[in-house]
Amino acid sequence: MYVLIGGAGMMGLDLAKTLLQDGHTIAVVDTDPLACQYAREKIGVMAFEGSAVNTTVLLEAGIRKADTIIAALREDALNLALVTLSKNYGVPQIVVRMSDRDFAAPYQLAGATHIISTTELAIARIVNAIEYPQVDAMMHFEQGQVEVLKLSIPQQCYIVGRSVAEIAQDPRFPAGSLIIGYQAHPQEDLTIPNGSTVLESGSTILAVTKPHLVRQMIDFMGLCS
Repeated sequence: MYVLIGGAGMMGLDLAKTLLQDGHTIAVVDTDPLACQYAREKIGVMAFEGSAVNTTVLLEAGIRKADTIIAALREDALNLALVTLSKNYGVPQIVVRMSDRDFAAPYQLAGATHIISTTELAIARIVNAIEYPQVDAMMHFEQGQVEVLKLSIPQQCYIVGRSVAEIAQDPRFPAGSLIIGYQAHPQEDLTIPNGSTVLESGSTILAVTKPHLVRQMIDFMGLCS
């Protein structure tokens, strides 16, 4: 996949490095010659010096063949211009970093396929860390109607040594919740468990539940102890 990143700041460069490691072809566009030099020499991606909202620069960078555009410029107004241009050139997937939530509607109207609010993500992570320190990670879906929790299972947990089927049948297990992922050890791949999968201490699970059931899920598993 050819991914074109507008903006070679810290986020843009980190994205370039990560996506390159995942096997994608990456190019970045930025007005800073030192950032472009770093992208070429230290990361190993293509870099085009110039404005990411300049059509000449974008055409040189290959926007017509891009599968994805990531708008990670310093200002929302510039990102909005890049989204608009990307839509005009027929880029199928347009991802934009949003700083000001007032730009959400304009981004949608301009054709962004994914809008990532860095501020809201940071706030959510901080609040989750305070409210649920036992949860390794939490993701919100459907405007916060569904939560996906990543939970490490220490030795003293109630669910250690029990199968997924046994856990699901326990009347104290939050109704409508599911265990959808299981990683027995950090070096192993994440798998989709079945009813006979037995949870071990030191393992990690992914669980889906409703927001108001997160505390009940933690209490049931014995993580609070």
